[in-house]
Amino acid sequence: MDRTRRALPAPLEAIVPIADTETARLPRPTRDGIPGWFFKVDQEAFGHFLTNQSEAGRTGDILELGTYLGRSAVLLGDHLQPDEQLTVCDLFDSEAGDAENAAEMAMSYRKTLTRAAFEANYLAFHQQLPVIVQAPTSVLADGRIPDGSCRFVHIDASHLYEHVAGDIAVARAALAEDGLVALDDYRSEHTPGVSAAVWQAVFTGGLRPVLLTPMKFYGTWGDAAAAQRVLLARDWRAEGYTVDEDVIAGGQVVRLNYAAKPASGQPHRSAPRRLALDLLPPVATRAARRALQALRDRRTVPPVRTAG
Repeated sequence: MDRTRRALPAPLEAIVPIADTETARLPRPTRDGIPGWFFKVDQEAFGHFLTNQSEAGRTGDILELGTYLGRSAVLLGDHLQPDEQLTVCDLFDSEAGDAENAAEMAMSYRKTLTRAAFEANYLAFHQQLPVIVQAPTSVLADGRIPDGSCRFVHIDASHLYEHVAGDIAVARAALAEDGLVALDDYRSEHTPGVSAAVWQAVFTGGLRPVLLTPMKFYGTWGDAAAAQRVLLARDWRAEGYTVDEDVIAGGQVVRLNYAAKPASGQPHRSAPRRLALDLLPPVATRAARRALQALRDRRTVPPVRTAG
């Protein structure tokens, strides 16, 4: 594998943490305690695909466009093999380069998203930081990611059509033959730009669907059928998931979702409630979860007995 890397101009690339002393003293987070919208079904799908690639002897770097506070990056880092590299690209607490992107950042992420917080979360589980590109994902189109160098790319950055289309172009160039791309928010009501860019890539750009989950689209410009055989070799139904197959434009696609009945020990949520929490914008999701928790807490408080 070609390990050549173009040097990144400072301060875009860094291996040394910039987390301040106060952040460094924070309690070690749990994986599920890292804020973000990276749910169990996708954690399992990422792990399954990446593990299979490693077991099959396939090597290559991993790239994440839009990393937020590191919930998915931590898992991606788990699967790095010797001489492989994880690169993450995010604005973090930098200013967006255009008004629309700045408005999206201000609405959903500005108050919580900092590079120091990402670094602290990642270093809680790994000894060394990934390559960090603190910039708009559009900078990756300059060739700093060598063509064909990656086996897996995760896109969860801007939701604006033009940006997502550019991110998909970066992924296509970066991926090796039969490499996989996962795209977040391909079907959410509040992210039509993602939907437009994803399906445009399918119908006109040669992207072949492999798997659909409630939050993510998985595809390849290589052999989708081979990736689906890898996926279906696992008994997902026995683990509490539903597995269905559809045909889109003559190509088969697998759908993976949570079964209606939760696994043992897990709280029961109706399918409509789970779907609503998955598809709401980030700010609304947090507010909804707080409201639901407050309602559950009130229900568990025993009634006060009055005298008489």
